[in-house]
Amino acid sequence: MYDGSGAAGRIADVLVEGDRVVGVGESPAETSAQVLDASGLTVAPGFINVLSHAWGSLQLDGSGASDVMQGVTTEVFGEAYSLGPSDERFRSLLGADDTSGLELIFDHLREGLDHLVGRGVAPNIASFIGGTNLRILGAGFEERPLTGNELDTLRALVAQEMQEGALGIGTALIYPPGRFAETSELTSLCEVVGQYDGVYISHLRSEGDRFLDCLDELLAIGRDALCRTELYHLKAVGRHNWHKMQLAIDRIEKARADGQLVTANMYPYTAGGTALDASIPPSFHVGGPEAFRARLQDPAQREAMAAAIRVPDASFENLYFACGPDGVLLTADLDDGTPAAGKNLTQLAAELGYADPALALVEIVRRSPSLGALYFMAAETNVELGLSQPWVSLGSDAAATRADPHAISGHPRSFGTFSRFLGHYVRDRKLTTLADGIRRMTSLPADTFGLKGRGQLREGSFADLVVFDAKTIADTATYERFASYATGVRDVIINGHVVVADGALTDARPGRRLARQR
Repeated sequence: MYDGSGAAGRIADVLVEGDRVVGVGESPAETSAQVLDASGLTVAPGFINVLSHAWGSLQLDGSGASDVMQGVTTEVFGEAYSLGPSDERFRSLLGADDTSGLELIFDHLREGLDHLVGRGVAPNIASFIGGTNLRILGAGFEERPLTGNELDTLRALVAQEMQEGALGIGTALIYPPGRFAETSELTSLCEVVGQYDGVYISHLRSEGDRFLDCLDELLAIGRDALCRTELYHLKAVGRHNWHKMQLAIDRIEKARADGQLVTANMYPYTAGGTALDASIPPSFHVGGPEAFRARLQDPAQREAMAAAIRVPDASFENLYFACGPDGVLLTADLDDGTPAAGKNLTQLAAELGYADPALALVEIVRRSPSLGALYFMAAETNVELGLSQPWVSLGSDAAATRADPHAISGHPRSFGTFSRFLGHYVRDRKLTTLADGIRRMTSLPADTFGLKGRGQLREGSFADLVVFDAKTIADTATYERFASYATGVRDVIINGHVVVADGALTDARPGRRLARQR
């Protein structure tokens, strides 16, 4: 049994009554309680997915299967988007229509999370306030500073959300309209977060050409706002920037040594995943999705977009330039049925009759505005370097779904993040000890985010547990076959209810909304 603190494992029984751990040690010789015999296996606190996009998938299927089957018991949302506070403009940004089955518009984050729990979900859920939600409520899709009144209104809203248990504010500053927020605006909002001992967590404006400058912005916001900070998916994008990974770690280490509360998270893969339209500069997105789609219909505008994509430009994160067309893999067919899933941009451009892959990219977005892509952007040596840091936790940056045997292409992080970390990187590559690997998926994020009673196995803690085989736990998902469950997890218990029994999902839906508590 590993208690999640980082202490060495020991032989012990864990006694659960109701939703709590009531003892850790030796169980009574005679008991009428249900017994899960974990002899020869490892027992740990349930894992916390610090970067989940499952707020949509859990509405459609509350099992959270791809994560729960890896031992995840808590999903944390909020990178840019959250289930409230929001209005109808939020729906248009996500491209979701009324037939999607998703409820997206809630006046407050608490209402959105309670709605999700009310539908029945297996894992616990918690969330940051989406920075894009705030930006839309303040200035819509306009690229301009907030007025004083707008900023005051948002500060009051953030205070209310923090009082109701939000973890803090989460931004993704490579995407419009969230990226239109200036540093001073973010600092002002984070001052409120800091007053409640919350966290400002961010996907930086750049992880490539301006990586270090943008990391400095994150650190400055934390210092000036007196606020905890965390970096989403630590990485250096583009071969010519790979050397910056160590430099970034050095800066974070210095900030921590100076007393700043700074942490980071990662997914254990060299490829990232996002929408294909993220490769088109933000200037073409000003005005919102409808304005962007209108520009795509203009041949002159499409030529201008392609020209901007082809060249390096420090004003935005040029993923196409960082990865090259061979390093951009499409994850679905086009909306008109043209086969595209599993093909890279160079291949698809040739099949579509385009000599210029950049122009093909723009045409593909015109025909399929919501198409996703994998971007092979990071170095394996940097993945290992980041995962070796004791202040780095794990997040899938993905939804949590059942394995679809008909799925063609997607990111394996959806099904393999936590098992890959424990199996490949901890056990096989020995980047850290099993005790520390478990700590970084349990007590580290629980303590950082203020999830009281979670992340450790001790008397009085909530009964979130995972039973797995440390010798065999492994990811089976690949870039070619991503929808494949991990192996090695036998049992998962959430709030005292068994949601995975002997390697199979049950129908239990005991997940709760978790609020930040210090």
